[in-house]
Amino acid sequence: MKATIVTIGDEILIGQIIDTNSGFIAKSLDKIGVEIHEMISISDDKQHILDTFVKLQNKVDLVIITGGLGPTKDDVTKKTFCDYFEDELIVDQAVLKHVTQLIEGFYKRTITQINKDQALVPSRCTVLHNQVGTAPGMWMKKENTVFVSLPGVPFEMKYLVENEIIPKVVKEYDRPYIIHKTILTYGQGESMVAERIEDWENSLPEFVKLAYLPAPGRVRLRLSARGKDKEELEKTIDSYVVSLDAIINDIIVGFEEDETIEVLVGKMLKKQQKTIATAESCTGGQIAASLSSVAGASAYFKGSVVSYATETKVAVLGIPADLIEGHSVVSAEVAKAMALNVKKLMNTDYALATTGNAGPTKGDEKAELGSVFIALATPNEVIVEEFNFGQPREKVIDRALIKSLEMLKKEIFKNVL
Repeated sequence: MKATIVTIGDEILIGQIIDTNSGFIAKSLDKIGVEIHEMISISDDKQHILDTFVKLQNKVDLVIITGGLGPTKDDVTKKTFCDYFEDELIVDQAVLKHVTQLIEGFYKRTITQINKDQALVPSRCTVLHNQVGTAPGMWMKKENTVFVSLPGVPFEMKYLVENEIIPKVVKEYDRPYIIHKTILTYGQGESMVAERIEDWENSLPEFVKLAYLPAPGRVRLRLSARGKDKEELEKTIDSYVVSLDAIINDIIVGFEEDETIEVLVGKMLKKQQKTIATAESCTGGQIAASLSSVAGASAYFKGSVVSYATETKVAVLGIPADLIEGHSVVSAEVAKAMALNVKKLMNTDYALATTGNAGPTKGDEKAELGSVFIALATPNEVIVEEFNFGQPREKVIDRALIKSLEMLKKEIFKNVL
């Protein structure tokens, strides 16, 4: 079964908003064995939409469209659906009742005609009930292709995909199994990892595919298998993961898509009943944001001081001015003092600190562009490492974030039996 995802909206084409809907839909369909044929972004133009429908007709089994279902004049998807399917709009009473309850009951305001028009749907469509919004989804089939229209608002789209589309596709279509296993590695680049596992990769059977998904300081290795026998696919994937673990165990930090390094260190901190704080300069709070993005992080993450300015390091963190004067703000000594002082301030077991020159200009700072000092205060010592992550600025910050988490992970996993 093949599917195409179409996002509609001029705001996407001009870069005003980023399309996150396609990624969510693709991942959701992939989990139930639907192959994504392509993703397309098109304008809010009736003819452009019609041309896209014609192009996709009978080329794929399923077309999922997001966007253009709002109540304003620039939202043309619903009327275009009617033209393509030679249908007409009618009022769906169940949708009208829901919209009325939402506007008058929840938002406490009088419903307008524009709100009521959200209940207009093609007469022959299967209405997908949108419990969390006013625009319903629409499911219509023409010849061998099903076209599904969803609102572009992400949380409404996600509700409809999870509660309406996925159950309906599972029930009505016979699909192969697609099994994925993602191995998370940190600390080595793509080429080095590839060299280490070359023989292992060459031994993979034809129905198992390996993909390298690199990012600064980390590489995800995704194994994918497709077939009719789910048990056999899982058995094969698991056996190759075990053999891979024997080769690169030193850089593997997890085996699941959702087990990022911040999730892994969070689980271990929670298990060991340890806490952590951060003092950040060049990373500007990125480490704190990463740690606190994990649900339940309050059990181990106590807080952060983003001491971006030198005076903040002195006034809030209590770094002696003469220490900064004697060693420079970008130095091992200052990084160490930041880690120790925030650890004391927050009364934690661990503390991470960063200070560096991310660029893009060197200014009056002595440190070279890309220089970063990372300090990790543990219950027993302070570890300070110096790096040069080069340029551009975004690369420096991202790599400093990853390296900080990697240092933390390495330290707390020392106590794992």
